Amino acid sequence: MKQLRVEAEGATSAPPEVVWSLVADANRYPQWGPWNDGGYEPSSPGPSQKGSVQWFRFGRRTKSVEKILEVDEPRRLVYTVLRGIPVRNYRAEVTLTPTSPAGGTSVRWTATWDKTFMGRMVYRKLEQIYPLIVSALLAEADRDEAANPR
Repeated sequence: MKQLRVEAEGATSAPPEVVWSLVADANRYPQWGPWNDGGYEPSSPGPSQKGSVQWFRFGRRTKSVEKILEVDEPRRLVYTVLRGIPVRNYRAEVTLTPTSPAGGTSVRWTATWDKTFMGRMVYRKLEQIYPLIVSALLAEADRDEAANPR
């Protein structure tokens, strides 16, 4: 089956460790992104652990539940959606790449999923929201770095 794909990229002067601290902990997502709340299922091993099940709430009723598939700290996080948005075979990857020895990070957030009718509907929304999410992440990383320079 054909796949749909969304992608957003950007850069920050903050080092990968600062950006990673924001990306790797679902509890912190509401601080910088469009989510109202976020956390982990009680049986999960915790932040940035392979196999952890994390959740995010958008508004009052929408809750997305994701499972972390791969972790390469502080460079890469891969996850899939278990429920909450009507997609099949969703796989997302957040990649952090150092931009210089003195600091700085390039961020790339991508996702693919099956091209179903509902998948196409989700595509329209995620195509708009992914750039906003990455922009918010970069802005928070810059704020964190300015408040706590390394």
